[in-house]
Amino acid sequence: MKQLNKYLSAVFLAATLVSVVGCASTTAKEGTGEYVDNSVITTKVKAAIFNEPSLKSAEINVESFKGVVQLSGFVNSQADIDKATSLARSVEGVTSVKNDMRLK
Repeated sequence: MKQLNKYLSAVFLAATLVSVVGCASTTAKEGTGEYVDNSVITTKVKAAIFNEPSLKSAEINVESFKGVVQLSGFVNSQADIDKATSLARSVEGVTSVKNDMRLK
């Protein structure tokens, strides 16, 4: 019976370690918690852009990875690019902003 308990304990420990390592982040992949955090950041940046009447939010795409926000799309003026970048930087949790927006 003791042998069976040791075996089950070892299997349980191995399964626990595998599941914990599976949720860990790497440089190319974010962990579960980071994924949720970045989803919140993306939503907040999109909301800030949407609430700015001078910007056409449907033309600006927002993605985030490990706190870095990437803005892309086509806008009408450099002022729109500057405004969207400024709004993204003002969101809590954003570490930096990559601007890939282009003028029409």
